[in-house]
Amino acid sequence: MKLSDNTPVSMPMRNLLSIIAAVGVGVWFAFGVIERLNNIETQQTLIEKDLEGAVEFSIKWPRGELGSLPADSEQFMLIEHMAGQIEKIQKQIEAGMHNKVNIEFLQKQVEKLQTQLEKIQEEHRSIKANGTYK
Repeated sequence: MKLSDNTPVSMPMRNLLSIIAAVGVGVWFAFGVIERLNNIETQQTLIEKDLEGAVEFSIKWPRGELGSLPADSEQFMLIEHMAGQIEKIQKQIEAGMHNKVNIEFLQKQVEKLQTQLEKIQEEHRSIKANGTYK
């Protein structure tokens, strides 16, 4: 048997249609798989770019190379303001401690003066009682 491109083939039409349908389904399936692979590769490329950006961010953010958030700046300003207030309060406390020393000293002086006043009043009463007072 010799085969060539002119060799006639006799086949029922049903078989020919089945073969054409099978080839069509195969082509459709192959293109579906290729399309799915293209989608997955595109997603992978996008994810890699996002991951590179995230890694760069996670490295540069702690170093301060990307600036700071407005909330961070506000917190730093509040901390500086509170530090100034704490310094003022510490100075007031120190001044209060000096005042305490002064108050204790003055209390002792007042007690001495009261003791002396009581002695003078007793002497005055004794002079008045003896009648030598005028």
